[in-house]
Amino acid sequence: MAPKTNGKSIAALVLGILSIMIPYIGFIIGIVAIIFAALSLKEINVRMEQGKGLAVAGLVCGIIGTLIYALIILFIIVAVVLYGDAYSSTYSLTYLF
Repeated sequence: MAPKTNGKSIAALVLGILSIMIPYIGFIIGIVAIIFAALSLKEINVRMEQGKGLAVAGLVCGIIGTLIYALIILFIIVAVVLYGDAYSSTYSLTYLF
């Protein structure tokens, strides 16, 4: 009898792919994929199940998705801080009165 595939490794792979594909919430989905992949790797070693490759692929995709959207969020924050301050000081209400 062949050992069964770990369900969390399948979930990690699906969530890892979705973290790359879905904009804006991919950051949160990527973190969940990383957690599922870590849990499934531990379970695979203990229970002697299949799915190690799926878990590793989910881990990699989750990390990539999280990094992509973390960099995008960081870029947006930096842009708002730099350009938001310049815009507010140029068009102050004191110039209107």
